Amino acid sequence: MEWSDDAIVLSVRAHGETSAILEVLTRAHGRHAGLVRGGASRKSKSALQPGNGVHLVWRARLNEHLGNFTVEPMRSRAGHLIESRTALAGLNAFVSVVSASLPERETHQSVFDAGEVLLDAMTEQDFAHWGPLFVRWELGLLDELGFGIDLSHCAATGTTDELEFVSPKSGRAVSRAAAAPYKERLLALPLFLLGSQNAEPTPADIVAGLRLTAHFLLERVLRPHGKEMPPARLRLEELAHRESE
Repeated sequence: MEWSDDAIVLSVRAHGETSAILEVLTRAHGRHAGLVRGGASRKSKSALQPGNGVHLVWRARLNEHLGNFTVEPMRSRAGHLIESRTALAGLNAFVSVVSASLPERETHQSVFDAGEVLLDAMTEQDFAHWGPLFVRWELGLLDELGFGIDLSHCAATGTTDELEFVSPKSGRAVSRAAAAPYKERLLALPLFLLGSQNAEPTPADIVAGLRLTAHFLLERVLRPHGKEMPPARLRLEELAHRESE
């Protein structure tokens, strides 16, 4: 068995004295692990850092085997990301959410492609710019996994005006008027998720977006499989909250 693909490094752990087990998110083969012989060397370690883009070849005798990776560095992001506290928090959150939510070896190309855009933004822009992208990436992840939320119109009245909340149960938008009697039980819907050209995201909007996606990731993706929200994802939300104060 053999295939080649582009990938984003998620994690690496030592295996024996000289090798390493590499976990990646690939474009066409999903979240995948493999053995990298010589992966513990100084040269390999620099390439096998979370967030980096690589091209790899996977080989195994049988498809169900762990297999071996041959890795070629393509896009070095880690060095830039660790220089910023918020970017590092974003990287750790991205890696942890992918590892916790995506089944192994299940193709989700849109999650990979959007992840590439997000990570590149983290290396080049500040949190005010890539924070909204992170929220949109998680919305796309939910949709890709079959748990997308409906922000097109109010669940109660059908109107498309003044959509300001989301039902935590149905995952559907609710207008300001319809939400009035019980808005304290609803999730805030930041305007930037509605595609408004005049909705420049504020720090508070980013926090609201992160809380929105976190709720549905936890309740629809993680807890049904006995998982909780990864600590790294919680830290990103906490950091975003401090940035908004």
